[in-house]
Amino acid sequence: MTKIIGALAHKRRLRHLRSPAVRKRIGAAIFAGAQEIQTEARLLITAGSVSGKGHVPSAPGEPPNRDTGHLDSNIEAVRTGELTSEVESRAEYGLALELGTSKMAERPYMRPATAKKRHRPAELVDKVVTDALKTSLGGSI
Repeated sequence: MTKIIGALAHKRRLRHLRSPAVRKRIGAAIFAGAQEIQTEARLLITAGSVSGKGHVPSAPGEPPNRDTGHLDSNIEAVRTGELTSEVESRAEYGLALELGTSKMAERPYMRPATAKKRHRPAELVDKVVTDALKTSLGGSI
């Protein structure tokens, strides 16, 4: 017969990870990761661009250059559930720029931002879980 050592302590750690307080921290970490993607998308649009009279449109395949500020100011991180968040562009022409149209090549900004920051939400959640485990073990892990 196999004897499992530490099973009760392990169950206690798992229950701690399911607690409302830890779930709230995990949700906040996921949202913080979404906010980093939002920031990156905004930076891709504003970096090096000139608004107004000196505005130069971006080249096909490159992120759009900021002109009026409507596109970048309408990129939002949104909590969609306790443990879910999304980043969306609320500008009416955001999707056309991202994917292109029959008359215009794509100017992606959300996909490159997501690709650059895709691991960040998981890293933030990992830190929360590690901290929660350390707390449940009394500071040692």
